[in-house]
Formats: sequence, structure tokens, C-alpha cells
Amino acid sequence: MGISRDSRHKRSHTGAMRAQIRKKRKFESGRQPSNTRIGAKRIHPVRTRGGNQKFRALRLDSGNFSWGTEGVSRKTRVISVVYHPSNNELVRTNTLTKSAVVQIDAAPFRQFFESHYGVSASEKGKQSTETIKQTAKTAARSAAAKLSEGLEPQFGAGRLYAVVSSRPGQSGRVDGYILEGEELQFYLRKLVHKK
Repeated sequence: MGISRDSRHKRSHTGAMRAQIRKKRKFESGRQPSNTRIGAKRIHPVRTRGGNQKFRALRLDSGNFSWGTEGVSRKTRVISVVYHPSNNELVRTNTLTKSAVVQIDAAPFRQFFESHYGVSASEKGKQSTETIKQTAKTAARSAAAKLSEGLEPQFGAGRLYAVVSSRPGQSGRVDGYILEGEELQFYLRKLVHKK
């Protein structure tokens, strides 16, 4: 019958073998993992129980990522997988799953920051060589412009660290949020330790 998601075949918590009380059931069946990779968008619809649909993403290259402290979301390109809490093999093969730490293109967020505050998002948040047009609104906001610690060098490099919060193999989307604050520091320590 194929892949099974039941636990009746497993031993009990004491280690005893369970008796087989029935055969496999259709509602206990599973499917092959999608192993979503980075590449040109390729999504297969899958008919599921009750005539519903799942969207099995086989290849994805972009998604919606939110910037929590600024309260803004932008569609951006996913560059690579840099860390995965469950398996290093998923990093080597650039497999996109929920909770994977990825590098995304910083350009859409830099453009938002510069247009909203009228200040460069590059190193130290100083005014860059090209002058950014300031209006009365942006001039008033520029005093409050402050990047989270650790984001300045990332904007300078043009790549931000983000975490995937959607399930690409189920929803056909790779959405997530930009890492900031303590969570960013935690994953940076993991990345240094991994190297």
C-alpha cells in the first residue's frame, strides 16, 4: 500500500511489541516528500481527502518575507539555504522546508527603508554617496530610523537572513520572516559553530 503514517506497528513506550489488531487503512497512508529545491517555479496540485487540494512545490525561487520591526512584507528572491535545525543534508542540497534559515535578496527591503526614512540602509545607516530625495515626511521620520543590531552588515552585503515559516510541500509557497534581535544572534552563533 506504500508509505504508512500509522504508529500501530511501533513498539509501546515500555518496549513491548503491539499486537496487530487490523490491517493498514487508506487514511493512514502518506506520500513521498516534496524536497522543494531552489529553482524556476514548479508546483504540482495534489488531490487530497475530501476532494481538497494541496500544492506540492518542487521548485521555488521567491516568496513573501515580512520584516517584523518595520511591519512590512515584500516579495523577494531566495538565494540559498544556510542552516537547517534538523539536517545538514538539507543545507547541502538547498532544500526548502519549514524552519530552514535562508538568505534572501535585501534589495526590496533596502528600497522600502530608504524611501520611508530618507536614510541609507547601508553600513552604520549613514547617508550614502548618492543623495536620497527627502520630503517633509521622510525628514521627520529620519530621526527615528534605526536598524536592528546585526542587520546593517547584511544590508551592506545585499543579503538578509530569514526563516521559512510556511510549508512549501503543502502550500506551494515559501514565506517567512527576517531574523532580528536575539533570534538572529542565536542562528549566527549556530552558523559560526557549523563552519
